[in-house]
Amino acid sequence: MKTTLDQPGNSLLPRSQETLSPGTQLMRMKVHHAIHRLVEWLERNDYRGYDTFDGLSARFLRPLTFNRPFLRIGLQQGVRRFPINLRPMLGIAPSRSTKGMGFLARGFLRLYHGTGDTAWWNKAKSALEWLQEHKSPYYSNACWGNHFDYQARGNFFLPRGMPTVVWTSLIGHAFLDAYASSGHKEFLAVAASACEHLLHDVKTTPDGASACVSYTPIHNSQVHNANTLAASLLARTYSYTGNQDYRLLAEKAVTYTACHQRHDSSWYYGEASYYHWIDNFHTAYVLDSFKHYIDSTGDDRFEQNMMNGYIYWKDAFFLPDGCPKYYNDKTRPIDIQCCSQAIDTLVFFHDRDPESISLAHKVAYWTIEHMQDMSGYFYYRRYSLNVVNKTPTLHWGQATMLCALAGLYRLT
Repeated sequence: MKTTLDQPGNSLLPRSQETLSPGTQLMRMKVHHAIHRLVEWLERNDYRGYDTFDGLSARFLRPLTFNRPFLRIGLQQGVRRFPINLRPMLGIAPSRSTKGMGFLARGFLRLYHGTGDTAWWNKAKSALEWLQEHKSPYYSNACWGNHFDYQARGNFFLPRGMPTVVWTSLIGHAFLDAYASSGHKEFLAVAASACEHLLHDVKTTPDGASACVSYTPIHNSQVHNANTLAASLLARTYSYTGNQDYRLLAEKAVTYTACHQRHDSSWYYGEASYYHWIDNFHTAYVLDSFKHYIDSTGDDRFEQNMMNGYIYWKDAFFLPDGCPKYYNDKTRPIDIQCCSQAIDTLVFFHDRDPESISLAHKVAYWTIEHMQDMSGYFYYRRYSLNVVNKTPTLHWGQATMLCALAGLYRLT
């Protein structure tokens, strides 16, 4: 369905600026201008963009992979890592994405709360309606996947439309945000349906008293951010429905990741040897998920795990000027997903860390100055001062940055 999302009549005028300091007002104006430019770009492009992992949609080269995993990985990663955008030459068209529309819906809801302008609510509602119409066809409960095939290491192949726990959980949060904003039970029903999918369709691996929710329904893959994101949606939906099955699986999943926290309070991406790296935005996903679980259930046994991990993350992943590093031991490539998720997590932790908003402002300032194009969209990656991949990705950049900047704007 083609969705028309009209520009709000009074743009981003805040409800009140009377209590803001001059410095905060200037930063809010900078964020306001960045959001305005980004929304204009999104409108001009009908909410379509590329995806970092859409290389297998290259209709001119895909047949040459002969359906061999290592050749599919080569094509996918070649398109992803090449410093210029090869997609137009390879026959890959800009598209909407489910995860992108989920982040956009959350961003629009935050702008609605920050401005009081109902046009933002209408934008969010339109995005959620689109998501309702683009659920995965593989399962009866609400779930979402990629709009392209995906190949990873370990013979991990995910066909187009097959749902992932990451997509489903993050989109489920968008519906919970809408329910929290409106009280309309149809939004809560979608989130509950997504939880039923996590309970009954997705593989869960027991590990003593804990359990790990797999990345997809068709793979037995233990990844910490997917596991804890599932827990976050289950716990938050439990807080509205009282469904004890949701809470029980959420508790087991959080326990699994807490038990695998490393001695320095970090987490690997996953426990398999080929998952042994530590990066910025996946760590932030885990931290957000712990906080959702604790805040939603009142179970504070994991508060120290969370705060130790948060302190590690703040110390390991940011340069003095606010530039977010990709890995704990390596700065580049500077990735827009690290920028957006850093802002979002810092804003989310403002009630635990009085310094978080100051760092969020630094990250936002650095990102707007170094990663936003004059046309309004945000670049995908910066490899050096002069080498920049300017691909306009949708969820991995535009949608996540709108969501993050909207959250910062609303809070300040």
